[in-house]
Amino acid sequence: MSTEEKVASHYTHGSLETAILQSLAENGKDIDNLRLRDLADVDEFHLGRHAATVDFARDLDLSAGLRLADIGSGLGGPARHFADAYGCSVSGIDLTDEFVQVANSLTVRCGMADQVSFRQGSALDLPFESGSFDRATLIHVGMNIEDKAGLFVGIRRILKPGGRLGLYEVMQMRDGALPFPMPWAMEPETSFVRSPDVYRHLLEEAGFRLELEQDRSALAIRLAHEARAKAAAGGGRNQGFRTLMGPRAGERSGNVNISVEGGLLAPIEMIARAV
Repeated sequence: MSTEEKVASHYTHGSLETAILQSLAENGKDIDNLRLRDLADVDEFHLGRHAATVDFARDLDLSAGLRLADIGSGLGGPARHFADAYGCSVSGIDLTDEFVQVANSLTVRCGMADQVSFRQGSALDLPFESGSFDRATLIHVGMNIEDKAGLFVGIRRILKPGGRLGLYEVMQMRDGALPFPMPWAMEPETSFVRSPDVYRHLLEEAGFRLELEQDRSALAIRLAHEARAKAAAGGGRNQGFRTLMGPRAGERSGNVNISVEGGLLAPIEMIARAV
């Protein structure tokens, strides 16, 4: 299998929509008329979760009428937030067909299909016209993409001059071996975590000017501690994450949290303008 086929296979669940809807129904949600807050535990799995998405969207300077490409859109949580909170039109693309199907289904159930849509495709071969977007986002995607130079060149192509690319990526902050499995890879073969220096250089080479960079580790660590405290107090663990990640979810989550707390990895936000 190619690297992309292996990555798609890694994320494929098989009956993900059924599992999510069953969990929502068991928690008293009207699955035919969902609200965005009903999905809070099931559609955003990056470090910092929805709190990080809210800050990220603010930093992107979004506004009504903008066209945004969400690359590696997963189950669509961030895309739906961008559209709901700011009035953007969002086109998501993801390598994993099952994620695309579930993202579209949840969007329809939230009554947002006129604003947000998703399609299957590769981040390295974006099926969009040149200069057709005002914004583009990558949220915890680059860890599975080796050719980041090609990725950024492709994103620059679809952005209008002056458009912004927002990255929220897990990056390596010092030398050291990563503990596997991780949420994005069971083994090193499909993991391509790189340093902020690499991202900065490749963004500049692709025609971007970095405008903002910040380390969001403190937020991720605080939320991880709160989740552990809640579980220890009998409040239960995040079932959405376990549904998505499977039986080794706890180990995978623990490995990334330990790596962030130890300073090996960090969730880094970058905003870059197309020049």
